[in-house]
Amino acid sequence: MSATRLLLIIEDDEAFSRTLARSFRRRDYEVLIAATHDEAANLLSTFSPGYAVVDLRLTGSSSGLECVQLLHKHDPKMLIVVLTGFASINTAVEAVKLGACHYLAKPSNTDDIEAAFEHVAGTTNIAVTNRATSIKTLEWERIHEVLAETDYNISETARRLGMHRRTLARKLEKKPVK
Repeated sequence: MSATRLLLIIEDDEAFSRTLARSFRRRDYEVLIAATHDEAANLLSTFSPGYAVVDLRLTGSSSGLECVQLLHKHDPKMLIVVLTGFASINTAVEAVKLGACHYLAKPSNTDDIEAAFEHVAGTTNIAVTNRATSIKTLEWERIHEVLAETDYNISETARRLGMHRRTLARKLEKKPVK
C-alpha cells in the first residue's frame, strides 16, 4: 500500500466509519479502520498511513487525543484531522498541540476532511471578528469540560460546578450529551 494515499480512520461508530471509508475509497484512497487506540497501534505496526481521521470521543478508556499522540509519534508528517460532536476550544488546542493538522466539528463530510488535509499551513488572511464568545457558549464548554473530567457523572459535575443536580440536568436536556 502506498503511504501517499493510505488513510487510517479511528472511529468507534461502525456505520459512520464504513460510510466515511466508502466515500474516501471512491476518491482513490486506500482505507484502514480501527475502533480503538489498541487497534490503531496494531495497524501502525504493519502500515504507515499518510492521513488519519480520528474521532475525539471513543468508547472505552482511550480518547482520540491519545490516538493523535500515537499517530504523530509514529509519523510526524502524517496529516491528522480530529472529528468531534463535542467541540471545545480546550480539546481543539490540545489536538493541535499533540499533532493534529485540523479539528472539525461533526457533522463533517468527506469534502470538509479532504479540504482540511489540503489546508495544513496557517494563513494570516483570516478576518478577526469583534464578536466575543457568548456567555452561553462559555458555560456549555465549561459544563462539557467538567463532564469529561468526571467521566460524565452528573452528580459529581454539578457538585464541582456549584449548582444543583436538577439545574444541570435541565441544561443538559436542552443540549444533550451523547
